[in-house]
Amino acid sequence: MFRSCRLLARAGFLALTVAAAVPAIEQAQATEIRYVVNNTPITSYDIDRRAAFLRLQRQSGGRDKAAEQMIDQTLRLQEMRRLNINISPEMVNQAYQRFASGNKLSTKQLDQILAQAGVTSQHFKKFIEAQIGWGRVMQARSSNQGRMTEQDVVAKMLQKGGQKPSATEYMLQQVIFVVPSGQRGKLMGTRKREAQAMRDRFRSCDTTRDFAKGLIDVTVRDLGRFLEPQLPADWKDMIKTTSPGNATKIRETDRGVEFVGVCSTREVSDDRVAQMVFQNEEGSGDQASEEATKEYMAELRKKARISKR
Repeated sequence: MFRSCRLLARAGFLALTVAAAVPAIEQAQATEIRYVVNNTPITSYDIDRRAAFLRLQRQSGGRDKAAEQMIDQTLRLQEMRRLNINISPEMVNQAYQRFASGNKLSTKQLDQILAQAGVTSQHFKKFIEAQIGWGRVMQARSSNQGRMTEQDVVAKMLQKGGQKPSATEYMLQQVIFVVPSGQRGKLMGTRKREAQAMRDRFRSCDTTRDFAKGLIDVTVRDLGRFLEPQLPADWKDMIKTTSPGNATKIRETDRGVEFVGVCSTREVSDDRVAQMVFQNEEGSGDQASEEATKEYMAELRKKARISKR
């Protein structure tokens, strides 16, 4: 399954003005344990870093809010471990690099700004790990929750005038120009040109493998059929605006440079589509996602052993 994690989704951090970093905070003389969350300590050092992080985001709340965020982050990391969701250091570093380049900075410059602000790159990277991992936790929770029953679907259809909804079904193919993580700076430009050249020649999914012959480290995957509600969020808009027999724009991912070919499309209307469309309507939107996160976090806090020192 093709999917790229969107860094810091719904985290409210993209509004950060990195050029306005505040002066460095003096390091505390001693680090003390302030909270223990299920046997995991949260220190005064951790809270200081998060308080600096909040200032850098121009958020109010001070150390109290920082402490609450660190408790939540600790609970999220623990839930990730329970569900065997592991975010590799390589993925975190790549996300960190993309954030730096998105703000027209080198990673060294971002390191310096975070250090000057009293945040540190290590604290930000742990935040990134928790954000990416929590997204996967929520995906797992969503997929494990029961779908709408047939009775629910019938009720929804009656509300819609008895008409069964339809959805576009996409036949997709993925092309990956692999770029090793240690060579991204050296090879990315070349791989982008190669991927763009192949994308420009794309006319159907039948000829993609012929185009790929002779190219080094190029993977072609037949992804099969996807109904529109099933399309991954980070590709959905690009796929929907691509006509059959064409390919999406190229984009950088954790693996390298990718594009998706739209082999064909068709309109489908059946019970499965009705169930999926109505289920998607019930769970769509940022507000629903935020409410689901609040509910999950309330459950974790209720079960947790949290003690203040």
